[in-house]
Amino acid sequence: MTDKSEFSFAVVRFNERTYESGGVVAVIKGIEAAQRTLNDFDWCQSEENRRAGWRYFLEKTDLPPGMDPEKATTLRQVRFDL
Repeated sequence: MTDKSEFSFAVVRFNERTYESGGVVAVIKGIEAAQRTLNDFDWCQSEENRRAGWRYFLEKTDLPPGMDPEKATTLRQVRFDL
């Protein structure tokens, strides 16, 4: 089994009702730290956003931890388009 503490994970925001992407909100090293960050984003989300369908998920990535979320979103989208 591989050690997931060495991998980076992108926390990605999306709307489960409209399938709209909210982009990458953070790039975190290690599964435990990424899961805590995901939980923090989810917990801090307003009830209005939650009712509107906004959610978060983790995605394994090779992007560097701490990368600017806007740049990470752009790179992630370019990779999907290829």
